[in-house]
Amino acid sequence: MTGPLKDLAEQLRREDTPISPHVVGAIHEPSGPRGERAPVVESVREGYLLHYGESRLLAGQDDDLALLAGDYLYALGIERLAASGDVAAVEVIADLIAASARCHAEGRESAVPDLWRAAEQAIKS
Repeated sequence: MTGPLKDLAEQLRREDTPISPHVVGAIHEPSGPRGERAPVVESVREGYLLHYGESRLLAGQDDDLALLAGDYLYALGIERLAASGDVAAVEVIADLIAASARCHAEGRESAVPDLWRAAEQAIKS
């Protein structure tokens, strides 16, 4: 079985980076968006989880590597989206990342799921 999260895990393993040894694989497939934007959303979501939650793909990394891996996955998602030429969608994802960070800094983590739902809806292909 394949899916965007499992595909991302396989890519991270193949890249032979400091992240690769920590890839444990996708425990389950996401219930989020499908279609051509799913890899973007899953990469950015995994970046977010490495910054603020529990990774679905990595284990055993220290906090510094988790932050760097999160930044890498944010960039990977944005790069994929930018390749589509959809500048408006890139702006939506960049704003999502910034707004999520702001919510965490202000202690308003409960607002983050609504931000994600709105962003996913806005970038649907």
